[in-house]
Amino acid sequence: MALKPVDKEENPGLAKLPTDVRNKMGFMKKGGWIKDAIKKPGSLRKSLGVKKGKKIPAGKLAAAAKKPGKMGQRARLAQTLKGFKK
Repeated sequence: MALKPVDKEENPGLAKLPTDVRNKMGFMKKGGWIKDAIKKPGSLRKSLGVKKGKKIPAGKLAAAAKKPGKMGQRARLAQTLKGFKK
């Protein structure tokens, strides 16, 4: 069941709650999910054995994306973010 955004005019007391509580209650924050998703920059590159300053080869990234666990999650996020470039 999806949460619907809460209207602040209906209940002005909700605006006094901490941000994390409001977000769980249905207040949608705009943007910023990429910043929150990248907790440890460079960890994927380091775990794949790619030197700092070098790009991760596409084949190596695709192979890592099929793996389970954090490495797979980080690789899949990297593939997603790669698609955002112009």
